[in-house]
Amino acid sequence: YESVVGEVSITTLNSRQYAVVLDPVDTKTKKQQLGTRLLIKGPHSFFLQPGERLEAGIQDVHVLDSEEALLLRAREGFKDGNTERAPGDRWMIYGPGDYVPPVEVEIIEKRRAIPLDENEGIYVRDMKTGRVRAVTGSVYMLTSYEELWDKELPPVVEDLLQTDADQSSGIKHSSTSGPRVKSRLVTYRIPHNSAVQIYDYKAKKARVTFGPDLIMLGPDEQFTVLNLSGNTPKTPKILNVLALLLGPRFSTDVVIVETSDHARLSLKLSYNWFFEIDKKNQDQAALLFSVPDFIGDFCKAIASRVRGSVASQSFDHFHKYSADLIRKAVFGADEAGNIRNRFHFKSNNLIITNIDIQSVEPVDQRTRDALQKSVQLAIEITTKSQEATARHEAERREQEAKGRLERQKIDDEAEAEKARKNLLSLQAASAAVESTGTASAEAKARAEAAKIEGESNVTNAKLKAEAQSTKASVQLKILQNEQETEISHKKAWNVLEVKKADELAGIEASKFKSIVDAIGADTLKKISQAGPEMQAKLLSGLGLKSFMITDGNHPINLFNTAAGLIGNNMSGKGNNEW
Repeated sequence: YESVVGEVSITTLNSRQYAVVLDPVDTKTKKQQLGTRLLIKGPHSFFLQPGERLEAGIQDVHVLDSEEALLLRAREGFKDGNTERAPGDRWMIYGPGDYVPPVEVEIIEKRRAIPLDENEGIYVRDMKTGRVRAVTGSVYMLTSYEELWDKELPPVVEDLLQTDADQSSGIKHSSTSGPRVKSRLVTYRIPHNSAVQIYDYKAKKARVTFGPDLIMLGPDEQFTVLNLSGNTPKTPKILNVLALLLGPRFSTDVVIVETSDHARLSLKLSYNWFFEIDKKNQDQAALLFSVPDFIGDFCKAIASRVRGSVASQSFDHFHKYSADLIRKAVFGADEAGNIRNRFHFKSNNLIITNIDIQSVEPVDQRTRDALQKSVQLAIEITTKSQEATARHEAERREQEAKGRLERQKIDDEAEAEKARKNLLSLQAASAAVESTGTASAEAKARAEAAKIEGESNVTNAKLKAEAQSTKASVQLKILQNEQETEISHKKAWNVLEVKKADELAGIEASKFKSIVDAIGADTLKKISQAGPEMQAKLLSGLGLKSFMITDGNHPINLFNTAAGLIGNNMSGKGNNEW
């Protein structure tokens, strides 16, 4: 008999999905294959047979871009293309592309390339050799047998890296960057004028780096942490610092001393210090960290010297010369007795340059009261002495002022008599000068008037001459311009007249030619001969060979005419003879 156990929904896969069926049923034998897996890729639809189940449900195809990869491991031996994979083998599949893992392959993780700047890095551990190295300044993708390695740091170093501590005050400022990623390269920015020591436990060597600089720790390197004394008075191990400031800096300490007369005093001292170091010399640089608590060390050394010097002095003497005594106790004196200006610690090249005594207070209450009374008494004595001195000085100044006043009165009267005498003499001289001055002034005025008049006449004459010269030159120029204009006009008129005459002559010539051509040459010849022939006939009719007609008003020179006639006759005769 059969009964309904339940309903099985259809499983549908699209083209970007796949599923892995556990304990699948063989379609041929209809038997369930326990312990095996069956990969089904989409697009596909199927029902799960009794006993079958999906390994992880419906899964999407793994899509990889160019910066991603899948870390794979073989569950069992199989042949991957031309490569034989043994169980446990690890390899990488790189993008871009998509990937569907076979049933023999297990996906361990999906990795992405890590972009690193030149100041960034990661710690990478080789799983085969165990070697750890730092990778910086590139885009790095872990290989199949590499993994990120977490670098552990001491808690105090972690705290100092997360906070910014001031060495002098110990004030810490919380960081907002969050907890450190341990696989990331440990970096530290060294402040200006400071030094950091890094120890390599693998190479067993230390190196010192000076700021400003950026430190990147290697896998086997650690910071050297300094535990310095702090507060006032100094207390050990108050400040933990990575960067040692090279100075100039100052530190303040309180020292309890006792004088030779058993007066216990509290001295508040301030020291100026710096490290005198050659940054290029690593041996000298290593000396900086040879004293872990250099502040406590030099404070104790100075305090011991101050106590030894004050113990041999009385309270009154120390109260008067405290600054010189303390400076001489710390710095010492040269052969000439002058106090030196520096105290050198050879162990770490620390130099103390100055000591400032900020306060001196008695520790014992009775001593403090006695000192206060003595100070008040000294102040009263000094005040009364100053008052008496001021009173005496005021009386002396008053007497001197009275004497100066009397002498000043006498001097003023003498000066007044001298001034009256000078006034009378000046009045007499003024009257004489006035009488002579009037005459001389009138003479000078007349002379000046004559001089001014003469100069005025000369100036007028010059101006008139200049005006006449200007007028003449202008008239000459005008006349010249008129003549030039007239000449140019005459030239133009003559040219026009000549042209007109030429044109009239041409016209007359053409007219005469036209008349001659119209009349004819023969006619002209006859006209020209008609007059003489007619006169000849008239004369011959009158019986005259020649005649002369005159008006009777002008004489006629017949001598030359006769000579001419005679000459002509003679010439004719001669010619006839020849």
